[in-house]
Amino acid sequence: MGKLEDMKPVMAMLVLQFTYAGVNLFSRAAVLQGMNPRVFVVYRHAMATLFIAPVAFLSRWGKSNRASMGLKSFSLIFLAALVGVVINQNMYTEGLYLVSASIASAMANLVPAITFIMAYALRMEHINLRSLRSIAKIVGTILCVGGAIIMALLRGPKLLNNSNEHLILLGSMFGYGGGGHDNNWIIGCLFLVGSCCCWAFWLILQVPMAANYPDCISLSAWMCFLASIQGAALTLFLERDLSVWIPNTKFQLGCVIYTGVIGSGISFFVQAWCIARKGPVFSAMFNPLCTVLVAILAAIFLHEEVYTGSIAGAIGVVIGLYFVLWGKAKDIAPITSEDKLPSSKIDLEEPLLLNNSPTDNIKEASGTDYVQL
Repeated sequence: MGKLEDMKPVMAMLVLQFTYAGVNLFSRAAVLQGMNPRVFVVYRHAMATLFIAPVAFLSRWGKSNRASMGLKSFSLIFLAALVGVVINQNMYTEGLYLVSASIASAMANLVPAITFIMAYALRMEHINLRSLRSIAKIVGTILCVGGAIIMALLRGPKLLNNSNEHLILLGSMFGYGGGGHDNNWIIGCLFLVGSCCCWAFWLILQVPMAANYPDCISLSAWMCFLASIQGAALTLFLERDLSVWIPNTKFQLGCVIYTGVIGSGISFFVQAWCIARKGPVFSAMFNPLCTVLVAILAAIFLHEEVYTGSIAGAIGVVIGLYFVLWGKAKDIAPITSEDKLPSSKIDLEEPLLLNNSPTDNIKEASGTDYVQL
């Protein structure tokens, strides 16, 4: 029975990677079919809000020690929603459209390395050149950045799907061509790198957010709600044609429901449960599996072209990711029963930033000023 309990987080993370692969494929399919990327982002988080908000309300029902939201908490959540959700997802979806689902998934592995760079710039990370783990983090960051540059600039010859036309799945379900042309490749990669930077900044914001508003479910609901409003305002400003808000097909509507409810709603709870049981490093170790799944499924169903340079760059990013994770794993102190606080489960990615125990991190963050929703 104990072995089965130990296997539950592993099985959950495996299922979660298939879920994330589906999010990548369905997001790209929706925009290839003609859905406006910014509208897609708004609908996705509106759907996530409709799913998470009732759960958050019921979870707080009847509790006397409910977290209260002040101006500082609201400001942090507003900023996190704007940068980590709206700008992040808009840049990611644009990059996903211009490049490919497999490259977008591979680029997402840059987040730990970029988080390390930002944390070091903010003096939340310290480097000791005499420490093997510090060297591993530096080497891993270089490999991640180098792999991303290779993917963007050195595509190389094609290995699979040597054609410029997209196959049609299930009678024109994915039947619109779109991104991936040579002149858009670098722009798409830059969008994806920008998305990773926004996501890394969101992870760093989790430390003060957790200290000021320690209610992860309510926090997620507020972030999705604010992201929906912010995204709608941005889309209305950039897109004056109101017809872009109308989904053209039932498939596009299905993509919105899947990415919102499954990709942003249910996946949040599964990710939080796994990290609470096994820690953030355990969770991050499964990320490259999503990259492999997306590459295989995109080549089969979307008929995406696979390049030697892209594969070489993706391998470099994945190797660099594991170097960074190995270096950070040495920094994470084991969580004892004395360390556990109600808010400790909220700092899902916080050990990537600081070297103290979760209890100490929350105490330090409280003295000072997101799982991709």
